[in-house]
Amino acid sequence: MNDAQIQDIPKVYPEIQDKSSEIGFTMPSDLYVGTLLKTLISSKPISNILELGTGIGLSLSWMIDGMDKGSKLITVDNDPELVAIAKSFFGQDDRVTIVCEDGAEWIKNYKGARFDLIFADAWPGKYGQLDETLALLEVGGLYVIDDMIAQPNWPEGHEENVKELVDCLEKRDDLTLTKMNWSTGIILAAKTK
Repeated sequence: MNDAQIQDIPKVYPEIQDKSSEIGFTMPSDLYVGTLLKTLISSKPISNILELGTGIGLSLSWMIDGMDKGSKLITVDNDPELVAIAKSFFGQDDRVTIVCEDGAEWIKNYKGARFDLIFADAWPGKYGQLDETLALLEVGGLYVIDDMIAQPNWPEGHEENVKELVDCLEKRDDLTLTKMNWSTGIILAAKTK
C-alpha cells in the first residue's frame, strides 16, 4: 500500500505538514501510525486518551479525527514552539487539552482519571517513567508505541534502548503484546489487570 491509498486523511493534516516543512521539524509521524491511532480511538467511544509527545500535531490530528463527542484527550510536550503550533490548530477543540510541560514531571504529578488509550511518542512514558505511565492505563486500555524499527534519526546506540524496552514489556504479566513489523515498528499492548 502506498500513501495515495490512505483514505480519510484529516483535513488539517496537509497544513500541519506544510508548517512542519516551514520550521524544519524533522520528526514527523508516519501516516500509517496515524491511521492505526484513528482506528483504535474510533473503537473506544467516550474515552480518555493520552498522547505523550505532541510534536507538531500530526498524530494528534488523526487521534482527534477518531474521537467521538464524548471523548477527551490530553497531549503533552515540552517544546513551547511546537505546543504553540498544536494549539493554533487544535486549541479551539474543547475535548483536547494541550500541555506544555516536561513529560516526566507531568506523569509524576497527574492525578486524574485513568486512560483508555496512551500513545507514548516521547522519552517519558516510553523509555522513562514506563511503570508510572502504565499505571495510568485502565484495565482493557491500549498502550501504543512506534519507532521500534531502526529510524534514520535515531541517535547512536539507541537500538539498545529499544531492546531494553521490548524486553521489559515482554516480562510484564499485566500486558498482552502485539509487535508489528509494519510502519515504523509498532507495539500495541492491552492492559489485562
